[in-house]
Amino acid sequence: MSSSRKSLSDPGASPIPKANKFRFGLIVSQWHEDITGPLAQGAIDTLLKYGAMDEAIYRIDVPGTFELPMGARLLNARTKLDAIICIGCVIKGETAHNEYINQAVANGLIQFSLMSGIPTVFGVLTPNNLEQALDRAGGKHGNKGIEAALTAIQMANIKQGSRESGTSIGFGQTNLSS
Repeated sequence: MSSSRKSLSDPGASPIPKANKFRFGLIVSQWHEDITGPLAQGAIDTLLKYGAMDEAIYRIDVPGTFELPMGARLLNARTKLDAIICIGCVIKGETAHNEYINQAVANGLIQFSLMSGIPTVFGVLTPNNLEQALDRAGGKHGNKGIEAALTAIQMANIKQGSRESGTSIGFGQTNLSS
């Protein structure tokens, strides 16, 4: 689905819950640090803006985007987290390498999320060129790190709400809003 808005980093009228009761993991790829650095900072600033405590944000850096799923697993093994944000950037090149990396990372993160029960946000840019990446790392299309953090807050809140209310997913009650 396409959006007519150029920057999706502003949640608009969507209510964002307070983040002060959650613990967040942030896994950041060091590859394309000129892109992932601003994305990570956007995520951190957003978590803090919505009330997350500095000491409740756990960050580890990994060499590249391919290592994000293992980074999530390793950080999750160290501390109890309510949501994890994975930040990376894979710019299309002359070969199909980017497709293999993107598919592997997406599959790894969804598998981790489903197996661990920890909402894991795919904050990976998959642009065709550096200009598109910069446009999404604080440029004319906003900062996708902000969007990833907003998603993490919302998913942590949904997870907590389902835990507190005893809500089940499946053939029983499916409304997770609280």
